[in-house]
Amino acid sequence: MPLTVDQLAGYVNRDLDADLARWFPDEPRVDIPASTRPVEPFLTRLPRDAAAALAGFDRRVRSGTMPAGFLDIYDWSYGFDFAANDCQILDSDYETELSDDDVWSLGADGGGNYYVVLANGRVAVWFHEEEVIEAETQFDNLDVFLWSVVRYRAVRAGALDLAAVEADFRALGQPGVLAEGTGLLASLS
Repeated sequence: MPLTVDQLAGYVNRDLDADLARWFPDEPRVDIPASTRPVEPFLTRLPRDAAAALAGFDRRVRSGTMPAGFLDIYDWSYGFDFAANDCQILDSDYETELSDDDVWSLGADGGGNYYVVLANGRVAVWFHEEEVIEAETQFDNLDVFLWSVVRYRAVRAGALDLAAVEADFRALGQPGVLAEGTGLLASLS
């Protein structure tokens, strides 16, 4: 039976820790300063399930127990303050300006782009060269995004065989995984 988005609801609080321990046991841990901007104001803007997932993720990040490298979570990428760093955030229409109140930066992709949670609960890439939220590489929610990224990084690290997860990647139908040329699956091929 193919994996569905609904089956991944609650992944952050149910299975993320076990997956990270299995595939990234020796990774350096996240170390962000206590002065990192608080997530709580952003949580109030999210749908209930998205807020629960982000709150659970934030607790893990701030605890210092989560591996940093699977998502490039560092003091410069988590809770990134776009305005204070003179960075514009354009919505995918390239016209609508968003603010730090409209997104929450989770981490980076290793190429200067940031993964952000949008106020509707979706996860997207903020493309640094154009300072825009990419439309074609989004994920339905944080649970699906993290499930996908953890497996993507595990495949890249040689800890997981792509054949073990490729069918699930395709069944979930996430543009951030399947987008031709820019999705996670494209970079594994």
